[in-house]
This record gives sequence, structure tokens and C-alpha cells, in this order.
Amino acid sequence: MTKVSEYRDRSVDQLNDDLNRLKKEQFNLRFQRASGQLENTARFRVVRHDIARIMTVLSQRTPKAEPAKAAAPAKKPAKRAGGKK
Repeated sequence: MTKVSEYRDRSVDQLNDDLNRLKKEQFNLRFQRASGQLENTARFRVVRHDIARIMTVLSQRTPKAEPAKAAAPAKKPAKRAGGKK
């Protein structure tokens, strides 16, 4: 398991290479599990979490566009106090 601080020190190209490597490993682990050959089942979780860490660091590095301002929702008329008339 790699720490987030180690991923933050890497370049975007290195992160993309690591991401591709981990996705291939995850793919192979799925096949091993399906065929009953997977011995280290905990590796599944570690790979999944490392993929999430890399994707988080990559998303933090890419600048996001300004979100478009949505029109304000129409307000409902206020209910009167005092019950029926």
C-alpha cells in the first residue's frame, strides 16, 4: 500500500503509468478469483484503494472549470397560519 504523500510527489505521467499498471493488476486479480486461483484475497482491496488514491491526486491537480450558475428555483407560496378559511 502506497501512501498519498508518495503519490503527490510524482508527476502526472508517472501517476498515469501507475494507474494503468494497477488497473491491469486488478483485471488479472478478477480472473484469478473467478478461476479459483487467487490466494491473496486482501490484495484486491489494496489495489482498489491505491487506484482511488491515484485518481484523487489526479483530480486535485487538474483545474476545474467554473460551474455554470443555475437559475434559482421558484419559491413556493408561504402557507398561512391559522388553518382553514
